[in-house]
Amino acid sequence: MDIAIRDSVAAEFAQVDEVIVSMLRSDVDMVESIGHYIVQAGGKRMRPLLVLLSAKALGGIDQRHIQFAAVIEFIHTATLLHDDVVDLSTLRRGKPTANAAFGNAPSVLVGDFIYTRAFQLMVQLNHMPLLAHMAETTNTIAAGEVMQLVHAGNPDTQADQYREIIRRKTAALFAAACHGAALLHDTDSTIATAMLDYGMNLGIAFQLADDLLDYAGDPSLTGKNVGDDLNEGKITLPLLHALEVGDERERHIVGEALRNKDGGAFAEVMAIVQRTGGLEVTRNAALKHQLQATEALDVLDQSPARETLRLMANQAVERLG
Repeated sequence: MDIAIRDSVAAEFAQVDEVIVSMLRSDVDMVESIGHYIVQAGGKRMRPLLVLLSAKALGGIDQRHIQFAAVIEFIHTATLLHDDVVDLSTLRRGKPTANAAFGNAPSVLVGDFIYTRAFQLMVQLNHMPLLAHMAETTNTIAAGEVMQLVHAGNPDTQADQYREIIRRKTAALFAAACHGAALLHDTDSTIATAMLDYGMNLGIAFQLADDLLDYAGDPSLTGKNVGDDLNEGKITLPLLHALEVGDERERHIVGEALRNKDGGAFAEVMAIVQRTGGLEVTRNAALKHQLQATEALDVLDQSPARETLRLMANQAVERLG
């Protein structure tokens, strides 16, 4: 993430961190240990940053936006704790995952604690439309995770099912961050919807880029092992494309690797993905959603914050090279 983007709201971001630290306090030592472990593990912190930048582009950041940014980060953190247990992940951002460091059961339970902290913070905001929107969002994310689990290892997954999974499990929280900032500003419905569209398309572009980096990324830069998605049986666009246009032998190889969650077949699957053009198709899809995200911002007044939001959308796919 461009340092200039974070610097544009540095003071407010520091306040978000203060709220996070305060709300992680607990008389149960393990809650604080795991909570701080994952929050301090690094990462781009895009979602709370989107709250602040959206609020700034819509007129300014107040204390409610600071708290809401912490809410968004807590919900994201809780999903990471749960996801890593489900996926049996051992590495995130170049560090052992919380479940690898502390165990599965503690990670799940602390994830629950952090979820409930998020809703305690939202109740304090006393904004029913926002609370209703976030209740819907967290339910959408959970349903997306279940959908991904159901389709894991299934080469018969359809493209529209894949798109719905990433819309729910990833893009919904990006959209909620931007839309929530608009709700707190009580903007008119046209602008609120535009912010929702911006966040949704940014989230989809970001996930498509992540899916591509699983096949073409540098682990020292991405903090995750290449081939993790295949090892977990996750259906992604590079594989969907290979299954659609590959010859019979190639479809069989990719299908069996998915069914068996066979990370050992990664080199062979990667060669098929490259031959069938799956990397380029995925990159083009990410670029399409990046463009749709930036176009959604056209309804906003010109401002440095609006241009920073454009820059964030561009950087979501620029990391693809």
